[in-house]
Amino acid sequence: MDKKILVGIVMGSDSDLPVMQETANILDKFGIGYEINIISAHRTPQRAHEYASSAEERGLEVIIAGAGGAAHLAGVIASMTPLPVIGVPMQTQLSGGLDSLLSIVQMPSGVPVATVAVGKAGAKNAGILTAQQILGVKFPEIREKVKEYKEEIAQEVNKKNEKIRLGG
Repeated sequence: MDKKILVGIVMGSDSDLPVMQETANILDKFGIGYEINIISAHRTPQRAHEYASSAEERGLEVIIAGAGGAAHLAGVIASMTPLPVIGVPMQTQLSGGLDSLLSIVQMPSGVPVATVAVGKAGAKNAGILTAQQILGVKFPEIREKVKEYKEEIAQEVNKKNEKIRLGG
């Protein structure tokens, strides 16, 4: 599979990049092409509208949106595209990310956003969810890479278990 851009990664601020880099790393591992943009639901709403409404015609298959605080970016994007949207809540000083999580997960009926864990684990899982449950359905080569990845992580756990089981 070529590196055709299939996934849009968007975030509300450049301060979200260290977290959202985890998504990019996973997509790289699976050979999935992506683009990264900073788009604020509140500070650049017209840009959010243009991005979301043109995503399908530009060939994107999935959009992953990371945002913190009043984390409306994923919902705004989802309201303007037929593509699946995954929201990644960012950790915040106010409540450790609970505010972000609730802002993303509490979408009204008719505007679904898949939501993952807060922070880096969620960003990584957003990439895996994209590959495994969304793109893997359409692209067998991605599905095979996901199978290999699952085996790799199972082997890592088995090695750690063996080490602990044998006392060291």
